[in-house]
Amino acid sequence: MAIDPSLRTSDFFYDLPESAIAQEPIEPRDAARLLDTRDMRDHHFSDLPTLLDPGDLVVVNRTKVRAARIHGLREGTGGKVELLVLGALEDGTWECLARPARRLRPGVTIEVAEGRAVVTSDPAEGRVRVRFEVEGSLEAWFERVGEVPLPPYFHGTLESPDRYQTLFAERVGSAAAPTAALHFTPRVVTALAERDIALTEVELVVGLDTFRPIQADRIADHTMHSERYVVPLAAAEAVAKTRARGGRIVAVGTTVTRTLEATSCGGGRVAAGEGATDLFITPGREWLVVDLLITNFHVPGSTLIVLVASLLGDRWREVYQEALARGFRFLSFGDAMLAATGRQQ
Repeated sequence: MAIDPSLRTSDFFYDLPESAIAQEPIEPRDAARLLDTRDMRDHHFSDLPTLLDPGDLVVVNRTKVRAARIHGLREGTGGKVELLVLGALEDGTWECLARPARRLRPGVTIEVAEGRAVVTSDPAEGRVRVRFEVEGSLEAWFERVGEVPLPPYFHGTLESPDRYQTLFAERVGSAAAPTAALHFTPRVVTALAERDIALTEVELVVGLDTFRPIQADRIADHTMHSERYVVPLAAAEAVAKTRARGGRIVAVGTTVTRTLEATSCGGGRVAAGEGATDLFITPGREWLVVDLLITNFHVPGSTLIVLVASLLGDRWREVYQEALARGFRFLSFGDAMLAATGRQQ
C-alpha cells in the first residue's frame, strides 16, 4: 500500500522534556505503569493479564542484544575508535557504526582486544564495513570483549547488562532491545497462563534505524532498512488456533508488530518462515494480523511514532500529552501503553 504523500515528518514530533526520559529501570520490572489507551485508565504492567481476555495470544520477540560495542585503537596512530556492530553481511564482513569514522578507509586496521578489525569500505553516514580477525567463535568473542550498547539518551547505570535483556532473550543478534518486553516477569507470564492467555515467540533482529528520527521532510521519502525475522511454525500455528477460537493477537512491541504484519497470509494468520522486512507501518494502512499492541513511549519524529499514529490516528498526540501530564516515564526504560488497532476499534 502506498504511503500517503501528504504526511510530513513534522506531523510526528512532540515536545519531550528530558525530565520525562527514564534514567533508571524500575524494579521489579512489572511495576512499570501501563496506560490503557482504550479508556485512558492507569495500571501497572503486572495488571496486564486482567486487561486481556481468555483465549488471547501474546506474541513476544525472542531476540537478544549482542554485546556489540567494541573499543579499539587505530594502528599506527593510536587514535581511539569505537565500533557498534550492527550486523553480518553476506561476504563475511560486518556493518558497524564507527566513531570517529571520517578517517577510516579500506585497509585501515583497528587494534581490538584479542584481535584486530580491518576496514573494508569507505565511511557512509558514519557506517563502515569491517572484517574481524579473532580466534575462535566471533559471537563468543563479542560476548567476551564487547559491551551491551545502551540507548544514547540513557545516562544512568545498570547493575547488570542483563537488565537490558528481556525475559525471552534467546537468539543473539540485535543492536537494541525490544523494549516493550522488558516489563515482563515470570509472575506476569504465570498469571497469563492462569487466565488461559497463550504466549508464543517470534524473532526480529532489531536495528538502530528503527529508533532514529526520520530525516526526510515527507514520510513517503523515508527509507526503512531491512531487518531479519523468523516466524517459527509453532508461532504460526498459535496465531491460527487463536483466530479459530475467536481470540485476539497481542503484539508486544513494534518489532513483533512488523514481523506479524509483514508475514500476513490472509484471514488474520501468518506464514511460518524466515526472511527480511522493510515494512513501514504508517497512518492509513490496513491492519492485517495484530489486534492489540503493547509498546513504550517513543522518540519524537521516529518511525515508531508513525506506527503509533497508525493505531491511534490524530489521537496519538492527545495520548502522549496526557501520559506526560500524568508523569509516565518515556523511552526504553520507561512505562508502556496498551492500544487497539483498527481490527478492534
